[in-house]
Amino acid sequence: MPTSNAVTVEALSPTSFEPFGWVLGKTDLLKKDAVGFRSPASDFWHEHFFDPGTGGNTEVLWVEYRDNNPLVSKLEVHHLTQQAVVPLTKEIVQVLCLSDANQTPDLSTLRAYRLSPGVGICMRAGVWHATRADNATCLMLTRGSTTEDLIGHLVNERPAKESAILEIPQVRLLLDG
Repeated sequence: MPTSNAVTVEALSPTSFEPFGWVLGKTDLLKKDAVGFRSPASDFWHEHFFDPGTGGNTEVLWVEYRDNNPLVSKLEVHHLTQQAVVPLTKEIVQVLCLSDANQTPDLSTLRAYRLSPGVGICMRAGVWHATRADNATCLMLTRGSTTEDLIGHLVNERPAKESAILEIPQVRLLLDG
């Protein structure tokens, strides 16, 4: 992260996103090893095998993101599961960083990406993240027990076991990039 505590929102690319996970919706169907089908009526192709973690069940969620504040002061992490987010109605900005040796945010790896509707990401377990959007509906894949655990923490103030939310030094998103 730059010493100015600002991060420029980048265009999403599979190469720059790789440390955090996988880009969804950008597969090259013409690759020799691509698993898929193409016809005049429809195309379908393999993107990624989602991993909810040992013993986990995959859950599909609809999420409405309404926080478009360019100042980010909290990050969330899920320890056991990957998490996929695909914007459906509007663009979102996904802020991410890797975990350090103590499983806390390594702010030197902080990046922010612009995701257009229909192009998503799948974050690796242990990736810290926050989402910014102006009333965007997203499809999310996660682990069912992680959702229950997070709701129990946010609503009933129970200690979270599968996730964590931490305060970080405030970062400003530079949206012009």
